[in-house]
Amino acid sequence: MDHTIPRTGEPITERSTPIYRALRWWPIALLILFLVAPYSALPLPGLLDGPLGSPGSLQLIALCLVYGALATGYDLLLGRTGLLSFGHALYFATGLYATDLAMLELHLPFAAAALFGVGCSIGLALLLGSVSLRVTGIGFSMVTLAFAQAGSILVQRNPGGVTGGEEGRAVPSGMLPDGLVGIENTANLYWIALGYLVLTLAVVHWTVSSPIGRVWEGIKENERRVEVLGLRPYGFKLVAFVIAGGLAGAGGVVYLLLTGGATPQAATSDATLALLVMVVLGGSGTRWGPLLGGVLYTWAGHRLGDLANSSAIADLPAVLRVPLSQPLFLLGALFVAVVYLLPGGLAKLPTRIRAGRSGTGKVGLPGPARPLEGGTT
Repeated sequence: MDHTIPRTGEPITERSTPIYRALRWWPIALLILFLVAPYSALPLPGLLDGPLGSPGSLQLIALCLVYGALATGYDLLLGRTGLLSFGHALYFATGLYATDLAMLELHLPFAAAALFGVGCSIGLALLLGSVSLRVTGIGFSMVTLAFAQAGSILVQRNPGGVTGGEEGRAVPSGMLPDGLVGIENTANLYWIALGYLVLTLAVVHWTVSSPIGRVWEGIKENERRVEVLGLRPYGFKLVAFVIAGGLAGAGGVVYLLLTGGATPQAATSDATLALLVMVVLGGSGTRWGPLLGGVLYTWAGHRLGDLANSSAIADLPAVLRVPLSQPLFLLGALFVAVVYLLPGGLAKLPTRIRAGRSGTGKVGLPGPARPLEGGTT
């Protein structure tokens, strides 16, 4: 028999529950929170060192937003097209270093240097992607890793003294707009980071919802079937590669503003592996999962670093103090716990909660039963 509401006769489905309707609006509520953060003095002990709108808190939140956007762009390859790239940080570093060098060596104003940096990222992604995508599977992953390693070595070798080697290169404050320099202007940098996040989400959502996004989904599920339909997967994969590279380059420009310079750590393969962890942590192939994973991973990296150096850890016995004093150990333990306890990442948590509640009969009764062959239910 059908499960209906006695008075209205409308079926009780998962989408009609109050909890589901409330959860649908959480992105808007989170956006409102981000918009009011610079104007708030709300203390969040344990989460942030100072009030919500303090410069230090805004700086950390801005970094979380940047990495959330980077993870969202990277998921355009991993979760949407099924391309496991180990060199995505190369395009982030290209936008970072190209913008930096355009101001220092070419003496371009910041706006022109930023466009130059993003353009370099797009051009490099087009060039290297056209080569990397000639192979598939693990071969593609290894080629992207080789390119990333070559880029990292090039940055560290400091050819011609332009990259600064292991020290990196800082941008003189006089070469940046006055509104983007100084602690008193941290809120302006925060707005730029938030704008970059919104732009990335919009681009990813628009492309995934477009006809080319449906082709990406087909490539991820069965590339051979896409070929049978008369489409060339290579071109579609190259478009995804270039869009993701361009978004990463834009992230490098924003990161340059937040940190005030370019450092070689941004070009290492570890940076790409961190993006991979963020995506898996949040939920690959989901709309909001990579964003959540990037924000949580970045925040945890900073907060766990403070915890590792705290007196509470220093007073523990050596058998506990040594591993717990390493932030990467704590991050790794957090990642393993999420993978085992939350298959599918953080984005699947609301669905799992609703499924658990519907299994007890509290929320989400099953929909109308399908008729059997005999015509009865």
